[in-house]
Amino acid sequence: MKKVLIGQDIHKTLRQKNSFLDRTDVKIFTAASNDEALKVHRDERVHLIIAELDMPGMSSEQLFSLIRKDAELRSVSVLMISPNTPAAIEQSSRCGANAVMLRPVNPAMLLAKAQQLLEIAWRETYRVLVSVEGNAIIHGNPLNTTFFCRSQNISTTGMLIETDKTLVQGDHVVCSFFLPDSIRIQATGEIIRIIPQKSEAKTKQYGVKFSSLTSEARQALESFVDKKAQKMRREVS
Repeated sequence: MKKVLIGQDIHKTLRQKNSFLDRTDVKIFTAASNDEALKVHRDERVHLIIAELDMPGMSSEQLFSLIRKDAELRSVSVLMISPNTPAAIEQSSRCGANAVMLRPVNPAMLLAKAQQLLEIAWRETYRVLVSVEGNAIIHGNPLNTTFFCRSQNISTTGMLIETDKTLVQGDHVVCSFFLPDSIRIQATGEIIRIIPQKSEAKTKQYGVKFSSLTSEARQALESFVDKKAQKMRREVS
């Protein structure tokens, strides 16, 4: 389980994006001030802190000085969001951050850098038509069925799908889709997460964890995701 502490204002922006922050192996904490951030980190020993330079409370220099001097707290990655001014950039450099991004921040780039600092498996945004077979629950009744949906993102361990069908956690499905190079992937999986949607939404989103992949399919997925990840890392480095 990876733990991420995010400044409250930043979190309001990032929560609108489907990303690795929605994964079941990532736990999110928020803080409205640097004082609160220090308390959360002391209690939870988070792996990554995404903070704004000008958060309320003690100064960011003081906060990260306390963290870096504490043997039990210092092993945390820090991603700092800074105003784009010479004074702020100089102040950010004194905070011991692993990376600094200047406002205005592109949310996708911010997420990519955060994921890079956490060193967790990349999940590439990939929208494609997916054929799904399985024991879907339609209007509360079990029904073996085949239907089409859209993928939202994909990794070597699973994918996020969007459909107007109703599924429940624990449903077993078989997903079939094509990668851009026309390689067909067929994977059995399980619905492990239901993404909350607005009440007026006509579709639902579900997290699928792959339980069975052929070696060829796994290699194709790893190659596809790695190429996309390398491109994004070059853009944010």
